Amino acid sequence: MRHLVKKKKLRRNTAQRRALLRNLVTSFLEKERIRTTLAKAKATRPLAEKMITLARKDTLHAKRQTLRFIYKKPVVKKLFEELGPRFSERPGGYTRIVKIGPRAGDGAEMAILELIGSEFEKKAKKKKEKGKAKPKAK
Repeated sequence: MRHLVKKKKLRRNTAQRRALLRNLVTSFLEKERIRTTLAKAKATRPLAEKMITLARKDTLHAKRQTLRFIYKKPVVKKLFEELGPRFSERPGGYTRIVKIGPRAGDGAEMAILELIGSEFEKKAKKKKEKGKAKPKAK
């Protein structure tokens, strides 16, 4: 019987699934937004939120727990210096999954996994880049 077993297997064995989810969480925390299938986004979300919750604690033990899961030290540094303080007042729910329709090749349902609050920063950066890209001619 499968009582209280909630993990999605994603058609992979344990080692492959663990590696896939670690890479997805690392990329997600590095870029703050990733485009993936809906099933992978739903599997990634709880792990990413756990990492952000550990970053909110900002203790040595929390950093060591995070380093067991995320191997890239710059990502862990960003997690504890930027993302942890950003979500320090929020009691949970740091991520959002937005469905974007089927993939053209195989029809898999695609989604965007993003951090809450990151959508405003991306728009602001684009506006700044547009202003800087046009040099004035003399």
